[in-house]
Amino acid sequence: MDIKGRLAVAVLRLVGRLPLRWSRRLGWLTGHIAVLGRGESLRVTRINLQLCYPTMEAEARERLARHSVVQTALTGFEVAGIWQQPWSRSEDQIVRVRNQQLLTERTDRGQGLLVLMPHIGNWELFGMYLSTLGPSTALYAPPKVAALDPLIRSGRQMNGAHMVPTSIRGVRALLKALKAGEMVMVLPDQEPDSGGDFAPFFGQPALTMTLAHNLLQRTGCRCVFGFAKRLRDGFELVLLPAEQSIYAAEQKVSLAAMNRGVEACIASAPDQYQWEYKRFRRGPRGRTHRYRKG
Repeated sequence: MDIKGRLAVAVLRLVGRLPLRWSRRLGWLTGHIAVLGRGESLRVTRINLQLCYPTMEAEARERLARHSVVQTALTGFEVAGIWQQPWSRSEDQIVRVRNQQLLTERTDRGQGLLVLMPHIGNWELFGMYLSTLGPSTALYAPPKVAALDPLIRSGRQMNGAHMVPTSIRGVRALLKALKAGEMVMVLPDQEPDSGGDFAPFFGQPALTMTLAHNLLQRTGCRCVFGFAKRLRDGFELVLLPAEQSIYAAEQKVSLAAMNRGVEACIASAPDQYQWEYKRFRRGPRGRTHRYRKG
């Protein structure tokens, strides 16, 4: 293990021992330092918000950008504890679950359930909660810092979730789980390395994964959206129904519906979305250069 890896593990283990209120205070401080430093996260967030909210007043958009950078820092410090502490402690931080019946309805019908989890609030907590409800499967790509892999993997598997690789073998495992009436978790709002097509996202053409569409078409499973919204005293887990058109056989119709579902989730907590991700790096004609400096 290299020095960088040792340091990263040591910091995460130390932060993971803190109560939620203290980890959030550290995240708040780190986020504000990032804002004051005017670093890459704030720069990219500003670009994305300009693209997605062009009619928003400049002052309000700047305020949203700064809040978003702080909220992302909060997520980073929170997950250190969620990966390491007993689930009972994390569960106590869940204040309520909104629209939980969307999960029980599919159980009653014996169908598989595809849960689309945008990068809003604390998606790690949300995924671990879902794992307590029954057999669940999710794709997993090892982190760039290899030393963090055991810590992250053990945290995500704490409640029995099955982690599979981001490969053909992993996709087969997702199909098998859904056909068996189980739950599959997918993060729908990042550019795919392969298997993507363009669909509108906040009015902008965004390279969008086709994985969810293919899973829906091949298994006949049901689909919902969900995320963990940060509250002052914990978290609210939110489930939202998917549009009927997400089940359309026509891929572009389904992808557009999926992106609208992500937008609906973001509307509940726009400052808690991970806006610093370069979602519009590629356009229908190739690289867009929207994030080029200068």
